[in-house]
Amino acid sequence: MNPAPSIVFFTTASGAGYGLLFWLGLLRPVGLVPQVPAFALLCLALALLLITAGLASSLLHLGNPQRAWRAFSQWRSSWLSREGVAAVATYIPALLFGTALLTGRPGLATIAGLVAALGAVVTVWCTGMIYASLKPIPQWHHPLVAPGYLLLAAYTGMALLAAVSAIGGVVAGPASFIVTLGLAGLVLKIAYWRLVDGGMGRSSAESATSLGFIGRVRPLDPPHTETNYLLREMGFRIARKHAAKLRNLTLLLGFGGPVLLALLATQLGFGGLLLPLAALLALGGMLLERWLMFAEARHTVTLYYRGT
Repeated sequence: MNPAPSIVFFTTASGAGYGLLFWLGLLRPVGLVPQVPAFALLCLALALLLITAGLASSLLHLGNPQRAWRAFSQWRSSWLSREGVAAVATYIPALLFGTALLTGRPGLATIAGLVAALGAVVTVWCTGMIYASLKPIPQWHHPLVAPGYLLLAAYTGMALLAAVSAIGGVVAGPASFIVTLGLAGLVLKIAYWRLVDGGMGRSSAESATSLGFIGRVRPLDPPHTETNYLLREMGFRIARKHAAKLRNLTLLLGFGGPVLLALLATQLGFGGLLLPLAALLALGGMLLERWLMFAEARHTVTLYYRGT
């Protein structure tokens, strides 16, 4: 699939924003993050900035952005529509959360924060299911895709929370979360790539045409003599050697680097410097991971053009 920059940015930025919103709403009531309202307001503003920037970027991928509002009416059957409804609905408790912090109403802030955290989970799950529900794309129609969206959003959100916390002098707790989530994300991505490379759910010309019972299937002539929309958007290919290098870079930058920096911050100090750097590395690694998710995906329709 063609890795459109707008969608790559959207899934990375909004995922991190929702992850930050989730952790802020969940951990603040139990005292695992600084309790001063200024800290929560800063994190909330950063989360909403990333969410809004990501959602705005996703509109660039629409053929006719003026009609984006129509997607909300299909929530009964469309994960894209459900994502839109959940995203808009999550703004309500998030803004109420901020209002309660500004007006000094801790009880309301706790309730609104927890509801916003729930909304963040629902929205990210819907985003993941947009891709996981697409049966013609085996690399997306995979049991690890939607859980992976949740885990990576939680990971990047925690990296951002840890960065802001470290500036305020709180290091140990958030850093330990980065290590745990980073290692979990590392294991998930390696498992996902191995399953995909092993052919799990892979289609062939024989299965796509249901003609495998008569032997090997191959096209006599190509459907088109020149490139077209389907090949540009759904037949994008990346060389295997380049994909391998980018995978290793994703694991190193996106997971290995942040985990190492978080461990150093807990052992050596300098959390105010190391944890913000860890957050930048995590976000950069997720941009690569999202780009690869699109670049390595192949739509079954390409079998009718190439036969393999």
